[in-house]
Amino acid sequence: MKDARNLWDRFWSQKQPGAIYPPVTDIVQELIKFINPENKLALEPGAGTGRDGIRLARLGANVFLLDYSTKSLNLAKKYLKNENKVQLIQADALHTPFKDETFDIVFHQGLLEHFRDPSSLIKENCRILKKDGLLIIDVPQTFHIYTLIKNILMFLKLWFAGWERQFTIDSLKRLIKRYDLEPLYFYGDWSRPGIIYKIIREIFLRFRIYLPMYPKFFGRLTENFYELQKSLIKKRIFLYTALSIGVIARKK
Repeated sequence: MKDARNLWDRFWSQKQPGAIYPPVTDIVQELIKFINPENKLALEPGAGTGRDGIRLARLGANVFLLDYSTKSLNLAKKYLKNENKVQLIQADALHTPFKDETFDIVFHQGLLEHFRDPSSLIKENCRILKKDGLLIIDVPQTFHIYTLIKNILMFLKLWFAGWERQFTIDSLKRLIKRYDLEPLYFYGDWSRPGIIYKIIREIFLRFRIYLPMYPKFFGRLTENFYELQKSLIKKRIFLYTALSIGVIARKK
């Protein structure tokens, strides 16, 4: 546990607010299709920058951002402005300091894949989620070049997170159905800009060569491609090619 915490402290300490890409999927936009967040109690365990939770608070939710990394929570503070509906909590996502059935919404993005036993996290999510509350899980999708690159780097012991799994829509569905969770909706999206560009940009940064966060050399052609992606991702078959996928599930 201590080693993992140190790993994430190092990771977040190297990040600057203006240079962190937003999450691949718009988890807040997906969530509000099913619930009005106003005055709802929401928890984001493994909050990272906390940007999704902060957006939810701006829509009226009372949000707890939970992470065991102090560097993560310090970074989240930099995104806060005058929000009075956000509380920062330093704690372990597997042992949260909340009573049973506390929250209307529990959501996390980029968290579940770091657990060798993902059921341990989902059990804790369900414990603190109210009956009829919503659990939103967002994870990397298996059939993507990201997975290939990641597994090569893990084999070489060069992966920033040490170890990480991935999921398909089907494996994610099987996992949550072991619990009192009813899957309502699956979603996903591709990276913008593409994952290859992000990797190249990260490599260049190590040599103090600064590429723009978003490439501009294809202009309108790139914008048209992004619009096509948004249309295609609505079809379930394309969720098997997305970089990130997610599920919105209701606790029975």
